[in-house]
Amino acid sequence: MTTRVLEGLLREIRRIHAARSFGRVVHVGGGVLHVDGLARIAQVGDLIDIFASSGARLGGEVLSLSKDVTIILADAPLEGVAIGDEVMLSGPLKLAPSDAWIGRVVDASGAPMDGRFLPRGPVERSVQGHVPNPAGRRRLGARLETSMGVFNTLLPIVQGQRLGLFSGSGVGKSTLLAHFASHMQADVIVIALIGERGRELREFIENTLGPEGMARSVIVTATSDQSPLLRRRCALTAMSIAEHFRDQGKHVLLLADSVTRFAEAHREIAVASGEAASLRGFPASTSHMIMSLCERAGPGPEGTGDITAIFSVLVAGSDMEEPIADIVRGVLDGHVILDRNIAERGRYPAIDVVRSVSRSLPQAASEKENNLIIAARRLLGSYDENALMIRAGLYSAGSDPILDTAVMAFPELDRFIATQERLGTRNSFKRLELLLRKAGALDASIPLV
Repeated sequence: MTTRVLEGLLREIRRIHAARSFGRVVHVGGGVLHVDGLARIAQVGDLIDIFASSGARLGGEVLSLSKDVTIILADAPLEGVAIGDEVMLSGPLKLAPSDAWIGRVVDASGAPMDGRFLPRGPVERSVQGHVPNPAGRRRLGARLETSMGVFNTLLPIVQGQRLGLFSGSGVGKSTLLAHFASHMQADVIVIALIGERGRELREFIENTLGPEGMARSVIVTATSDQSPLLRRRCALTAMSIAEHFRDQGKHVLLLADSVTRFAEAHREIAVASGEAASLRGFPASTSHMIMSLCERAGPGPEGTGDITAIFSVLVAGSDMEEPIADIVRGVLDGHVILDRNIAERGRYPAIDVVRSVSRSLPQAASEKENNLIIAARRLLGSYDENALMIRAGLYSAGSDPILDTAVMAFPELDRFIATQERLGTRNSFKRLELLLRKAGALDASIPLV
């Protein structure tokens, strides 16, 4: 037996308590349990074990407290639970990640999903975590290689940046996240699969990450059939694991898919606890919950590493003004919008560059690189604004020199956005400059730059 495994076993033994606190179910209804006997010792967020009369054992979490009653939301259907059933208080969820977690798949509570022992680390941490003191955080770091032309140039991602990936269903969001997991620079990758389809986990591990990608990754998953408690906790657990490696001085890439399902899970929990749904069906606490999660990512304090985070947001009908999209867009350092029309004409990634923004610019690029970005975006914007007229054959060449250049450059720019080669950032910019010069976009007579 290795020393690391032995130390993990000893930590598990130390967590065993000689005494436990018990209560009894006094009311079942509305999806929650009312429990007597724990109100004076339980705290909101504590974990609960429910011993049902049917013989089943359910988990749960304390939602709210009154003078005499503790209200609990179970993490499984309440069939078989009866009045008088015993309920055991387990206390707050504490994680103790370690280097042994790399290459493993864990559930929303940090338990291994492969049936093998998972050693605990020496330091426990709450899944709620703490946002670093903003006065002590470092600035955004260096530009990261992504092996995609569009992210190496027009929409750069830098170390410690928090980026939102907005799209409808089936537009390529998960595929793009998978590309980042396989190709982006990072010491450790933490992947949160929140409310995803269960069949996708094995496929993601074997086909997308592969042995090489899995060797530097920790996957946290809560599938779509699981309770809102576990789906919400999945994101918090993944962030806590990322913070563990950040505090070791590592650069962590956090991929969370998706914030929308995290918010939907929180809505179910908040409504069950009695909170009113006021923001297009979402409770008022949703905004704070999302912002608190996102703010935990980013550059760490001096002496620690960084968490570069990419949060996917599922937008119904591509409505960027719906509450979750609006909240996430306001708190992050950039947003990338995937457009269904672009996906349907066969271009991957289906990024609408005109509507996408990286707030790492202009600092992330040199003056010359920024001029190239401005020129390319100006052409794309001009073409996008007049696309309907161009396709209908109503535009007459020569009436607008900028639009003439945009029409000439668009096919090459469109192919450039789809570039997926390990060119490196410098070579990506060289390719961009070459195609802009070929189209005449950098000609002094065209006021683009």
